[in-house]
Amino acid sequence: MAPLGPRDTSQGRHESPEERADRRWNELLQEVRVIQTGVQILFAFLLTVVFTPRFATLEPTDKVIYVVTVLLGAATTGALIGTVTFHRLVTGHRLKPETVMWASRLALLGIILLLATVASALLLILRIALHNSAVPWIVTGLVAWFVICWFVLPASVLRHYSSKD
Repeated sequence: MAPLGPRDTSQGRHESPEERADRRWNELLQEVRVIQTGVQILFAFLLTVVFTPRFATLEPTDKVIYVVTVLLGAATTGALIGTVTFHRLVTGHRLKPETVMWASRLALLGIILLLATVASALLLILRIALHNSAVPWIVTGLVAWFVICWFVLPASVLRHYSSKD
């Protein structure tokens, strides 16, 4: 088994730009499949909330948070599905590297929107469940945790290991 840690990547992969674009597209598609499932479940749940008897009893602030959460969920869904529709609409025009670049940007936007959706949903749910002034602090702590896991840690690893090349 190879040791964990920096690897000699000076040789890199022996692939053409087209092969690299194909590989990166397949990797992106797998990533979007994973995240899209969670987004679909969250969005479906959010869409049903308005039809429950309890919704009518929510405070106006909670209804506003709910609407914002649903809109963020819709925007998240749009960005993540946009990765696939982007590919579908430009496929066959010999733009695979450009397609991968733009679809990757849409996926990253979808992840950022997902962070906002989850934060908003947590705020709504915890406000209703706890009726506590600590809720914004709890949500802020969880958002910070997501930012660390989703962005800071990968950026740190990238900076650490790419500086060794």
